[in-house]
Amino acid sequence: SDLRKKSATLLDKEIKAQLAHLNMTSVNFVTQFTPLEKFDIRGLESIEFLVSTNPGQPPKPLAKVASGGELSRISLAIQVILANTSTIPTLVFDEVDVGIGGSTAEIVGQMLRNLGSRGQVFCVTHLPQVASSGHQHLHVNKQAENGSTFSQIYNLDSGQRVNEIARMLGGIDITEKSLAHAKEMLEAI
Repeated sequence: SDLRKKSATLLDKEIKAQLAHLNMTSVNFVTQFTPLEKFDIRGLESIEFLVSTNPGQPPKPLAKVASGGELSRISLAIQVILANTSTIPTLVFDEVDVGIGGSTAEIVGQMLRNLGSRGQVFCVTHLPQVASSGHQHLHVNKQAENGSTFSQIYNLDSGQRVNEIARMLGGIDITEKSLAHAKEMLEAI
């Protein structure tokens, strides 16, 4: 129990630091320990993550206060910290970048790429800043044909990847400027 509490204090501090990198500087993250009436499989206490996303508000259970985008970033911060000791070979993030953009999206992309150097990471994204950070880029295409729906997955080569990042940046009409920006994003990684 003492070791858990000591580790939790360190974990809380590291999570807050990671969240600051993700432009969540006002977040207060606390691991709460509630004593149990008797020892069970959880130990001497139950543990719950509490969070306050706005200054002056008391921390409340994570699932009740955080928005989808905040939950995604908190999850990413936790995974980044735990990756140093984790033996999980594959992580899957489904739109971890919900509700963010710009520089925060670029930071998320960098964090995911860093995680990918320790194990396999799959990330579903619609943001070019995140997609351009990957080691590989898969494109998922869903089609309906003869009353059935099916999905196809393509591994994009470097030229296709530039075009896809340009499409993500500029929409339907891919311009020379969006292509140049896509190339610049991919070269910066």
